[in-house]
Amino acid sequence: MLKDIDAVIFDLDGTLVDSMWMWETIDIEYLAKFGLSFPTDLQGKIEGMSFSETARYFKEKFNIPDSLEKIKSDWNKMARDKYQHEVPLKEGVSEFLDYLRENKIPAGIATSNSRELVDLIIDKHNIGDYFVSVRTSCEVEKGKPAPDIYLLVAEDLDVEPSRCLAFEDIIQGIMAAKNANMKVCAVHDKFSENDEKKKRSLADYYIRSFYEILP
Repeated sequence: MLKDIDAVIFDLDGTLVDSMWMWETIDIEYLAKFGLSFPTDLQGKIEGMSFSETARYFKEKFNIPDSLEKIKSDWNKMARDKYQHEVPLKEGVSEFLDYLRENKIPAGIATSNSRELVDLIIDKHNIGDYFVSVRTSCEVEKGKPAPDIYLLVAEDLDVEPSRCLAFEDIIQGIMAAKNANMKVCAVHDKFSENDEKKKRSLADYYIRSFYEILP
């Protein structure tokens, strides 16, 4: 999998950390504050959007009276405690990051999450030193499945996109990395189990655990 690869880029939620489950809970709680019920197709509608794009979608779709900044701030507050106490690294992540560092393969993060929460997660798990570049989709014009975020991280790493391997857990993210002309390894996540067949067909590789990659 790492043959002819000069850099590795990771999505964060559902890929490096086991956190996708909590966002549905947060959306349900957030909408309930406005007396709104949770649409069953909501997660599919916002999948891949940047934090800012998602806030805009909520404001327009549900007529939320708060500003975009207030919406994002409320989400950050709701997520902070869960990330601190309920979200572990996924299986084999620590060992795989060690392997990359030992083999001098630079790594980056390309996430749709907010900068505040990304920094919190990285500090909580003490993994910041493994990454040359950490970028959020709020820093580019379009979120996933557009390639923008992956192209930006590849530029930071000074590596041609075709020489990058991306790890992603959702369809929109896999498409974003493929649109950036990268090799992609889909990562199993319970949240997206129903999409497994499509994830396998879109990606170059599929793993259930990062232990599978280690020699």
